Amino acid sequence: MGRVVLIFTRVRHETGKVRGHPASPISTFNTTLDRMSRMVLKEQIMDVIGGPHPTAVATLDGKLPAVRFMVLAGFPDMTLVGATMKSSKKVGQLKKNPDAALSTWSGKEFSDPYVEIQAKGKIHEDVATKKKYWNPMFEQFFKTPENPDFVVLVFTANEITYHGKNMASLEVWKR
Repeated sequence: MGRVVLIFTRVRHETGKVRGHPASPISTFNTTLDRMSRMVLKEQIMDVIGGPHPTAVATLDGKLPAVRFMVLAGFPDMTLVGATMKSSKKVGQLKKNPDAALSTWSGKEFSDPYVEIQAKGKIHEDVATKKKYWNPMFEQFFKTPENPDFVVLVFTANEITYHGKNMASLEVWKR
């Protein structure tokens, strides 16, 4: 099979800086390739976080980390959503500092992909949001979406590190 060799020409701008020629088909190709690579990475991440998964959620309790498992569902906008009690420690911790670290593993074989996520957590107490994310499995804990102790946590990812199969690859998605 033959190889394709791409040659990128550089042009010295009047400022003295060397840069790729703006009309270059190579720079357009690279931009398209970057966009495609980002889409593939996003799909790989969604394979791990899509739908409900046990997720390790770390918040700060003062200056110390506090970690616990929650069932979070991942969405294509790179948010993860879960339910908890308003009276829980994590809600108080997120009110003081919304920074959180999450980790989800796709979970059948030890070699399956996993992700590490840096995110901002937001607490939603309004009934409209609680109804939007209501799941029948919440009934045993909260009875109804109107329960004042039921809140929805939405974690918006800023950065996701994807660890591929057998940990052979590591890629980073950034908002």
